[in-house]
Amino acid sequence: MILKIERLSHNKILPEYKTEGAAGMDLCAAIDKPITLKPLERTLIPTGLKIELEHGYEAQIRPRSGMSIKHGITLINCIGTIDEDYRGEVCIPVVNISNEEYTIQPDERIAQMVIARYEQAKIEVVTELTDTQRGSGGFGSTGK
Repeated sequence: MILKIERLSHNKILPEYKTEGAAGMDLCAAIDKPITLKPLERTLIPTGLKIELEHGYEAQIRPRSGMSIKHGITLINCIGTIDEDYRGEVCIPVVNISNEEYTIQPDERIAQMVIARYEQAKIEVVTELTDTQRGSGGFGSTGK
């Protein structure tokens, strides 16, 4: 899979896999000055990148676990999807869910991007679904 990247003028750092076994590549904040988020405040952080995905692939934007647990900085939509036909700038919708302010620094790693294969489903309307052992049990029905 080849990921084509267009660097915008305000981008300094390309996405990077930090280890050989990493599934996600880090995305950095392409900002000129720090941005401070108050508790429960949200904003859109530019990455200075546009991407072109091959047919049948999506880019999943995920929070960085260290930022989430240490500082309460996560993504508004938890996991964002970039479709293969999107050609705009990749921006990261972040939110501060902590009780303290957090300042995002220029070039700081703010999210990770995982490239994943997908398949579009064909819809078939039926009058009844097959039965399973679980049935309609959900939200904790399979144990504690």
